[in-house]
Amino acid sequence: MAQASERRGSIQASIITIGDELLIGQVVDTNSAWMATALNKAGIWLRKRVSVGDDKAEIVSALDEECKNASIILITGGLGPTADDITKPVLCEYFGGRLVIDEGALANVKAIFARLNRPMIERNFKQAEVPDVCTVIQNKRGTAPGMWFEKDGKIFVSMPGVPHEMKGMMMEYVLPHLQRFFTLPFIDHRTLLTAGIGESFIAEQIQSWENALPAHIKLAYLPNYGMVRLRITGHGTDRLRLREELDVQFDALKALVKQWMVIGEDITLQQAIGNMLIQKGATLATAESCTGGYLAHLLTSIPGSSAWYKGSIISYANEIKEKLLQVSSHTLSTAGAVSEETVQQMLKGALTQLNTNYAIATSGIMGPDGGSPDKPVGTVWVAAGNENNIVTEKFSFRYDRKRNIEMTANFALNMLRKIIAEDPGR
Repeated sequence: MAQASERRGSIQASIITIGDELLIGQVVDTNSAWMATALNKAGIWLRKRVSVGDDKAEIVSALDEECKNASIILITGGLGPTADDITKPVLCEYFGGRLVIDEGALANVKAIFARLNRPMIERNFKQAEVPDVCTVIQNKRGTAPGMWFEKDGKIFVSMPGVPHEMKGMMMEYVLPHLQRFFTLPFIDHRTLLTAGIGESFIAEQIQSWENALPAHIKLAYLPNYGMVRLRITGHGTDRLRLREELDVQFDALKALVKQWMVIGEDITLQQAIGNMLIQKGATLATAESCTGGYLAHLLTSIPGSSAWYKGSIISYANEIKEKLLQVSSHTLSTAGAVSEETVQQMLKGALTQLNTNYAIATSGIMGPDGGSPDKPVGTVWVAAGNENNIVTEKFSFRYDRKRNIEMTANFALNMLRKIIAEDPGR
């Protein structure tokens, strides 16, 4: 146990998210994941994440429990103007304070309503109330102020549950103040992505290297949709020395997994493809049937993707495949929509219609229905390439509809990555 504590550093944090909507699945908690990443970059290890409902006893119990082992307790949610938002009065009682109007918070609320040209009601004025025992964190992105409490050397920070508002407070106030309050270690990462090999096989391949890692450097396996991301993390007091150590270990890891490595940095597959296309001055289009625009979504999620991604033809119906992508009716009637011949013609149609250098085409049966003995659910054909080199591959996935779509997209992107990397043109 002492070794685990030493590896994680002396400053640990817990996150408490508050709201019945989180417990029943009505709202997905994205705040915790974002905060965990931000804390880690600042040299703070996340010890635990806890979700509780809008219940006084549960909130108090969570506060009591988390402050036993964590030095920092970050709280989100329950700061709205309605009766079910009880975080503020609970914290006020917990820290022995009384609610008072904060003039800065009130001015902020008034300014927001003035910009919206809306009248304020009593509930809106109460948004500016804060416990008199806290340091107020002004909300530059909303009406509910944040609150910073100190007790027995521990820090408690309450922030709105609205992600945009929470992130603003974290970046502009909370993280800088935590870094001044605590002496924090340096934490650094190196990440690579592999494909075509399972997690257990990688572990076997690199076992000797992993066993020899020093105590302050650890390896994490992050499998996802047919790929495995490997991340080494180190912590220490000397930033330069830590970086040098990580570079040496990372070079050794890359050499061990060279034949399966897709990307040697912590970016997405679609970002890597974008970078490659920019370097080549090339463009990309997609022709999607079974993925229904998911590939387009992944590619356009990259800022600046308009420089290399032209668009998609979502040819879900056969008539669209014929009219917009010039897939022949004979091919559709004989080979079928889910076939090598069809995705080849879809790809050629996308290259012509959208005038790009590269394209991807997908057609398959995502489920849960629509399969046949010859083409069961999960059967997918993918084509990727350019006018001189079209590569096709058949996949047989065994998951639910959502995961089949995501698996198809990942494999299709990796097919294209290989083609671009091997293309001597441009």
